[in-house]
Parts: sequence; C-alpha cells; structure tokens
Amino acid sequence: MEVPDIGVLAGQLMRAVQEELFETLAEQGHPDVHPRHETVLAFLDPEGVRATDLAARSGQHKQIIGTILDELVRLGYVTREPDPADRRAKLIVPTERGIDEIAKARAILTAAEERHERSLGAERYAGFKEMLQQVTRDQQAWRQAGPSTA
Repeated sequence: MEVPDIGVLAGQLMRAVQEELFETLAEQGHPDVHPRHETVLAFLDPEGVRATDLAARSGQHKQIIGTILDELVRLGYVTREPDPADRRAKLIVPTERGIDEIAKARAILTAAEERHERSLGAERYAGFKEMLQQVTRDQQAWRQAGPSTA
C-alpha cells in the first residue's frame, strides 16, 4: 500500500489528536470547547494578551479571533479587561474556567506525546518532532518563495 502524501498524513494526525483532546476535555468538564476555541486558548497568557497578538500568534485574521473571543466570553473561558499599558486596548484574560481548560488540555496533550515517545523511543520521537517542525516551517515559507515554476 502506498504511503499517503503529507497533506493526508498531517490531516489524519490532526484529526486524531483533536478527537482525543476534545473528547477527553468533554469528559473532564469542558464539553463546550471546540477546535476553533483551542486556536485561541492555546495562545493565552495568564496575565492576558491583546487580540491582535492572539491573531499574530495563531495565524488567524483579527475578525475570526474576535468572533471566537465573543464565544469564549459567552462560555465563561475569558474576559476582556482594560490593558494597564494602554487604556484604549483590551487584554484577553482567561477566567478560572479558562485556566482549568488550558491546564487540562496541556495535560491531555502531554499524555499523548508521552505515549508516542514510549512507542517510538525518546530519540526517534524527538527527531520526528524536529523534522515535523522543519517540514512545517518549509511549507509555511511557500508564500515567500513566490509562484512555482513546476
């Protein structure tokens, strides 16, 4: 059987990780968190971060981040508070519920990584992650390279 291309493999890996993460989060008291929410929650700082910084960190458009933040505020995971450095700006601050979700998500993902490390061995798993990071960076750089001449 032919090995699928990297797009298929990456998609399968992402779906499998998301299924484990969100099913387990639901079991642990966070049934209302979905993948779109995690694109924000994963980049929050306990002391708060501006929405523009969340957009830059996550690679999402500011409008999309704004919509996700509205949902997270309504669900009780974050609040918008004045930024002490600039009263015109707002900081997105995780609530106790948000901090709990972030901690549980990190624990779930750590457990998954530890499982893969045991399966592959520490050295091979570390190498896999380094290679995956490099392939990801190389793929993200396609925009800077310009149109393909192939």
